[in-house]
Amino acid sequence: MSIPVETFFLDAASQGTLQARIQQMVAEGILSGRFRQGEKLPSTRRLAAHLGVSRITVTLAYTELLANDYLTSRGRSGYFVSDNAPDPPRFPQPPHRQDRVDWSRAIATRFTGGATPVKPQDWARYRYPFIYGQTDPALFDHANWRLCAMQALGTRDFNALTRDYYDQDDPELVAFIARHTLPRRGIIAAPSEILITLGAQNALWLTAQVLLTPARLAAIENPCYHALRDILTQSRCRLAPIGVDEHGLPPEAVPDGTDVIFATPSHQCPTSATMPLDRRRALLSRARELDALIVEDDYEFEMSYFQPPMPALKSLDEDGRVIYVGSFSKSLFPGLRLGYLVGHAAFIAEARALRASVLRHPPGHIQRTAAHFLRLGHYDALIRRSARALTERRQVMETAIAAEGLDIAGRGAHGGSSFWMQAPPQVDTTDLAQTLGDRQVLIEPGAPFFSGADAPTNFYRLAYSSIPVSRIPEGIALIAAALR
Repeated sequence: MSIPVETFFLDAASQGTLQARIQQMVAEGILSGRFRQGEKLPSTRRLAAHLGVSRITVTLAYTELLANDYLTSRGRSGYFVSDNAPDPPRFPQPPHRQDRVDWSRAIATRFTGGATPVKPQDWARYRYPFIYGQTDPALFDHANWRLCAMQALGTRDFNALTRDYYDQDDPELVAFIARHTLPRRGIIAAPSEILITLGAQNALWLTAQVLLTPARLAAIENPCYHALRDILTQSRCRLAPIGVDEHGLPPEAVPDGTDVIFATPSHQCPTSATMPLDRRRALLSRARELDALIVEDDYEFEMSYFQPPMPALKSLDEDGRVIYVGSFSKSLFPGLRLGYLVGHAAFIAEARALRASVLRHPPGHIQRTAAHFLRLGHYDALIRRSARALTERRQVMETAIAAEGLDIAGRGAHGGSSFWMQAPPQVDTTDLAQTLGDRQVLIEPGAPFFSGADAPTNFYRLAYSSIPVSRIPEGIALIAAALR
């Protein structure tokens, strides 16, 4: 394919003959890097018709560029950018342009500067990736996912693929969540009480936008999911960080005046603590006293492979004050970006309207593919296969950690896919992570999970969802050696 003729425009302010201006236009495209070596230019006939000039003028311009080795001719195939053409300069924009916008003043609201850490995109090339939430290709059922995607592309699912749902969702996916996924957590919900989201993080954002204002107070766990704290900070609500213990969020510590409580009862993020049943009931009681809502992030309940998961907080809720957040991105693969919200129909209606104004709905093809994967039993088979692998990896991790004398600060009683670790007080795990990265080891520093300027720097998270079991002992040994 040739470079689209629509990308060629003569600069009205440029000087010289038409032939010279066409030469300058093509040369600037090459020098700016827009036209790359080996790319085909439009034919002289097409470019002449597009620019409204005679064909001979374009031919003469091409001939001059050919003589200067900007272009090369390949017989009847046409003109191409020469392999000997000058390399584009190493600057992001042409030197004659000067940006005169004061962006420090023009940007009205800032969303950068949060605590969300940067995870390496090339994590898979590291030999010891103790990194959370990534997919192990040895476990994922790629063949059946591909078959489900192809089925969703078929004639029967044409409407699911192509239609504009506007503010609605794929009815097959919603029906599966209502009839299969939620009852496993003890939750009964109607379709009007379920909203599909672009992952759990999108669900948390929608919830914060609907429920919170600068005058309202949100209670969050400390440490907590760093992206949630960023979301709430951007909402400009008041924040009350509450220190967690070995059982998660202590209900009695929730301050008076709290409007919304954000909690991760099944697997506290990042410590993996599981909230006992009595404390769950106490948290519901405290919310009732405050007339507060609870947002339950149940992001990892599928990872409860030691024993059945505790009942979801929402399944114990008799007042309708719990909003439930679920995700398929953790149990399937993070790039899926598919989650769901469950709550009172009035709340879901507002979240649905907000979602429609921002992104309408998650792509229909992705929703229908996931619905097929769930409905045909592939999802449950994947969960069982993952549970067996994670059980083995966890046992090897615990043995290696004990052998090296490392300190575990928190581990999930029901399973999970990570350990919350504590280094000696003088260790900054951000520096430790950099040192280990040079040794092919990836860990997650713990400071971003904490609120406040005096956040401890000696915690870190070790995940085992993506590392082969055979590499775990050597990787743990390298961490221990770096700490020593």
